[in-house]
Amino acid sequence: MSQSLWLFGTRLNILADHTTTGGQYDLIEGYFPPGTQTPPHRHTRYSEQLYVLEGEFTVWAGEEKLVLNVGESFLISPSTPHVVAVPGDRPARGLVVAAPSGFARLIAAVGTLDEKEMPNMELFESISTAIGDEVLGAPGELPMYNV
Repeated sequence: MSQSLWLFGTRLNILADHTTTGGQYDLIEGYFPPGTQTPPHRHTRYSEQLYVLEGEFTVWAGEEKLVLNVGESFLISPSTPHVVAVPGDRPARGLVVAAPSGFARLIAAVGTLDEKEMPNMELFESISTAIGDEVLGAPGELPMYNV
């Protein structure tokens, strides 16, 4: 099972979800163009493990700021406010393991086939709430303690 969709300028490939893992985890491969940055957010019901396959990610999580390179990973515990960014002029590619499963449900429901198409924001907010995700700021912002 593999499903490739765009969500806010990032291509996300669902490699495994609740249907293949019994709800234990989701495995997502993500391609992040240069300059991509998530808004500050947190997942209250699942952890997020990021593993770098190509390029470089900067992660602000809790009170930490980390730069992750190829072969490095970082675990973001549930309820930790965080931002993931791809600085500079090179794209990055990584694997995300969300455990237990939940994140793939959001991608499958609101992701688009066209990278320029915006997702249905009403549906995005509804499913985010259902899976325990909270957006804490606008894209481009950093968590308050990092400002």
